[in-house]
Amino acid sequence: MKSFCLSRVKSPAICFRKAIAFLKQNNPNFHVDGASWTNNLSWVKGYENVLTPMNQLSALFHQKVDPANTQSSNYRQALLHNLLLQTSCFRYWGQGVWTDYAREIYRRSEKILTDNF
Repeated sequence: MKSFCLSRVKSPAICFRKAIAFLKQNNPNFHVDGASWTNNLSWVKGYENVLTPMNQLSALFHQKVDPANTQSSNYRQALLHNLLLQTSCFRYWGQGVWTDYAREIYRRSEKILTDNF
């Protein structure tokens, strides 16, 4: 396997993007969309309204939170809400009440992150 993450590379994101591009080029069936226990459903297609807030909150969490301060109650609350929003229940159980729950967790999470960090 070709080495993409040399010590002189500053950004792990660049390494990952290059490795994924290489894998996709060499295997057209390779994807990083996740797996499905039903084996015929995409984790991504048709669920952007559920997955986009998950991605946005995760990005905001990593932008705002200092990983050196994991003992604070604010950190633990922010982490808990971020992880709760990542559950596959919101994706698999579709629209309606479950997406309402997810929106409320997102709202609370965003408030914790903007008010405390």
